[in-house]
Amino acid sequence: MKLHGIKVPHKKNTAGCKPVRIPVPERVVIPMSMHIGKLAKVTVKKGDELKVGQLIGEADGFVSSNIHASVSGVVEKVDEMVASNGSKVPCVIIKSDGKQEMYEGLKAPDVKDFQSFVQAVKESGVVGLGGAGFPSFVKLGVKDLSKVEAVIINAAECEPYITSDTRTMIDKSDFVFKGIDAVRKFMGVKRFIIGVENNKREAIEVMQKSAEKTDDVEVHVMPSIYPQGGEKVLVYNTVKRIIPKGGLPLDVGVIVTNVTTLAFIAEYLETGVPLVEKCLTVDGSAVKEPKNVIAPIGTPIKDLIEGAGGFKSEPAKVLYGGPMMGIAVPSMDEPVLKNTNAVIFMDEKEATPPKTTPCISCGACVSHCPFRLDPREISRAYKLKDAEALEALCVDLCMECGCCSYICPANRPLVQTNKLGKVMLREYLNEKKARQEKENKEKEKKEAKK
Repeated sequence: MKLHGIKVPHKKNTAGCKPVRIPVPERVVIPMSMHIGKLAKVTVKKGDELKVGQLIGEADGFVSSNIHASVSGVVEKVDEMVASNGSKVPCVIIKSDGKQEMYEGLKAPDVKDFQSFVQAVKESGVVGLGGAGFPSFVKLGVKDLSKVEAVIINAAECEPYITSDTRTMIDKSDFVFKGIDAVRKFMGVKRFIIGVENNKREAIEVMQKSAEKTDDVEVHVMPSIYPQGGEKVLVYNTVKRIIPKGGLPLDVGVIVTNVTTLAFIAEYLETGVPLVEKCLTVDGSAVKEPKNVIAPIGTPIKDLIEGAGGFKSEPAKVLYGGPMMGIAVPSMDEPVLKNTNAVIFMDEKEATPPKTTPCISCGACVSHCPFRLDPREISRAYKLKDAEALEALCVDLCMECGCCSYICPANRPLVQTNKLGKVMLREYLNEKKARQEKENKEKEKKEAKK
C-alpha cells in the first residue's frame, strides 16, 4: 500500500529564528477546554490571587486535563467564552500583576515507577502539542506495556509556515532525549523513531548527532510530502503498519507522540513547572517580521503581533495553526491555547478563496488523498443527504488534511464538504443507535409480558 499526499510550499520563514519571549499581557483568558475530552473543572473564583503554575482547572474525567495559571495576578472573572469552533466554554480571566511570580507549591515530581511517571504527566497538564490536544497521560498510560514495540516521535511538522517543533529539536534537543530516557526507563520501550521531513536540515543534524549516542533511537528522514505528520500516515511511512479503521496506533504496537510534547515532559520532570506557556510561530502574508515567540497560555493573539514587528498589511483572515488544517478565529481577542503551534495572519489576497468551477472528474482528489477516499462521491452523497452512502464511502476516515481541496483544479471546497459529511454521518449513526435501543427495550417488554 502506498500512501499519497501533495507537495505544498514550505514557507518555513522562521526556521532560523530562535524564539523570543513577548511581554506579559495585561490579562489572559484561559478556557477550560484546550484538549480532547471532558472540560476541566474550574477550581478558582473571582478575586483569588494566583501565581504562575497554580491549578485553576482540574481534570474532570478520564480523558481531560489539568489547567494552570500562566501569569501571576488576580482572577478578574470566571466567565464563558465562545471558542473558535463556535461552542461556549467556561474560562478564567486573570488580570496580570506583571511580576510572573511562581507558585510556591511547584516542585519536581518524585517519579520512581511507571504509575508515578504517568501521574506526573497528568499533573503537568500536557496535551498533544502538535495540534491534536489529546491528554498525554492517557496516551502513555498503557495497560499492557508489552504491547508497545516502539515510540514514534512526530517531528514531521509538514504544514507550511510552522517551525515551532523545528526550534524544539534545535534549541531543546537535550530535553527531547531526556524525554526518550524517561519513556525508556519507566515504560520499558526499546525502540524510538524520530520521524522528520527532509526540509529541516539543521534539526536533522542535531537529532542525528544525539541519536548516535544511543543504540535504540533512529532518525527517520522522510520526503517533504504533506501530510507526513498525520498519525496514520506517519505510522505507515516509518514502520509500514496500517492502523485499522477506528483503531489506535497501539493496535499496531506503537505510540505516537509529538516531539515538543516529549521535550516538555522531560522539562517538567526536572522543574515541576506545568504547561503555562507556548512557543509558537507568528507568520503569514500580513506579518512584517515573522517570528517564533514564547507567550503565556491565554495571551490574546493580537498581543503576539507586536513581537513580530506589527502588520505590513491589514489581516483579512487569522488562523490557529497552518493554512492546510488551521482553524479561522472570529476575533483577535481569541487566546493562545495549549495546542496552538502557530498563528497565521493572512492578507486579503492570500485569504480570498479562488473561484469555484464545476467538477471535471479528473480524479486528482482521489489519487492524492492519503487514504484514497473519493471526495467527489462524498460530495454527491452529502448533497443528496444520503448518510448510508457516506458510511459506505468511509467519510469518517477523512483526516481533514485538505489535500483534496488543494489539488482540485476546480477549486471545490471538498474538505469542508467532508467535514459536513462526517457530521451528517455521526447524527445518522446516533439516531440509528437510539432507534435500535428503543426497539430492543420494546422487545424486552413484550418478552417480559409473555
